[in-house]
Amino acid sequence: MDVRTTGTPLLEWSGDGLAIGLFEDNGALSDELATLDEKLLGTLKELIAEAEFKGKDGSSVATRVGSGSAVRKIILVGLGKAEGMKLDSLRRAAAAIARLAKKEKCKTLGISLPIWHDNAALTAQTIAEGAELALYKDTRFKSEADENGSSIEQIELLGLGDQTAAIALARQIASGVFLARELVAAPANYVTPITLAETAEAIAHDHGLALEILEREDCEKLGMGAFLGVAQGADLPPKFIHLTYTPDGKPRRKLAIIGKGLTFDSGGLNIKGAGSGIEMMKTDMGGAGAMLGAAKAIAQIKPDVEVHFISAATENMISGHAIHPGDILTASNGKTIEINNTDAEGRLTLADALVFAEKLGVDAIVDLATLTGACVIALGDEIAGLWSSDPDIANQLTQAGELAGEKLWQMPMEEKYFEGLKSPIADMKNTGPRPGGSITAALFLKQFVKETPWAHLDVAGPVWTEKENGYNSPGATGYGVRTLVNWAIGV
Repeated sequence: MDVRTTGTPLLEWSGDGLAIGLFEDNGALSDELATLDEKLLGTLKELIAEAEFKGKDGSSVATRVGSGSAVRKIILVGLGKAEGMKLDSLRRAAAAIARLAKKEKCKTLGISLPIWHDNAALTAQTIAEGAELALYKDTRFKSEADENGSSIEQIELLGLGDQTAAIALARQIASGVFLARELVAAPANYVTPITLAETAEAIAHDHGLALEILEREDCEKLGMGAFLGVAQGADLPPKFIHLTYTPDGKPRRKLAIIGKGLTFDSGGLNIKGAGSGIEMMKTDMGGAGAMLGAAKAIAQIKPDVEVHFISAATENMISGHAIHPGDILTASNGKTIEINNTDAEGRLTLADALVFAEKLGVDAIVDLATLTGACVIALGDEIAGLWSSDPDIANQLTQAGELAGEKLWQMPMEEKYFEGLKSPIADMKNTGPRPGGSITAALFLKQFVKETPWAHLDVAGPVWTEKENGYNSPGATGYGVRTLVNWAIGV
């Protein structure tokens, strides 16, 4: 599919489908739309009246134009109240338009949406992202492709000038989101620690990044007892992935992005029971998926920052070698951890990854993890929790998420809750009391970062959706990629 801007005026555009955004309760059509309506023999007003179209956010409708018209179909999409419109409203509107245009069998599509705060480049990027993300379909595991409607071949964005660079940026970011979606959606017999390492190798090969894969013996030499403790129950070997993007010239800043890489989580000897969602534990590498997706996008964008992409990848399995509840592990910073729940394994892998990242001398660290069900209880399925030791990093991530349309909510780093993690025989336990479970998980991670500004994102809810949601179809969402890219490049 080709997405481009065009200099063709709205009144002169011709093609299969012309999509127009309308605000709620806008009243009379603008002069330009009134002129277009006359040209289309009253089709716009007729469609608005017959469909009782009010311009409500998320609404859309289409109709065929009479024979002889240069436009075959008209699509209207609601933008909600003008004063309440956000940048993500354009992304969602573009997604609704693209889906409806495909259903209406439009091969060529023109889109006319308002410019966001006089920023035509950001508007073009956002619209292109929405359309690309909405039309993505994962059919890898289908014996026959299930296609509804014809494919859109060309999308033209009207009234935005030449925004070739912005659209290229949208496609680069979308390619990272697609990679994350494919990794998270694939079952554990397809995505393993080995294939995650191979994915990192492919990114390094295709885009000229440096790659270091630490094997079990390498991790042993570095004292990664927490990570290897989780890995010891699995037949598949663990892989510690370190992928590095380095810009030409001196980097403006150096960053580390860590993704939790549990390619399957059985719970270990604290096995997940009925109703636990164990069949969905293929998604427990959602942080690593977003990290690798961000790596792919950033490698193409080539910003003036150095970024280290890190994941301690393993399965958490049950065997005669698995860690027992009550065992004590020693992380690579010397901290000892009493295991009171083998199903709280992600934080153990992240502990050694955080220590490794800080030794790189970076300016800031962000980790992403499908870490706790407690965060889903607190914030639901669409919002990630954010914890940070540094207000600047927290603000940067919040702004990056807002631009990306990925919701974050900063949670308290309540230090006194660490009392619940204290152990009589080790430095700490790996879980605390049930209340505030996502907070104590963040406090656990904080023990493995000494001085570097750090933030933790608990993305357990938004990495997956059971229903169509904006530009996400049911399944893996690729959550986090766009936020990470925005944060890294400093948008």
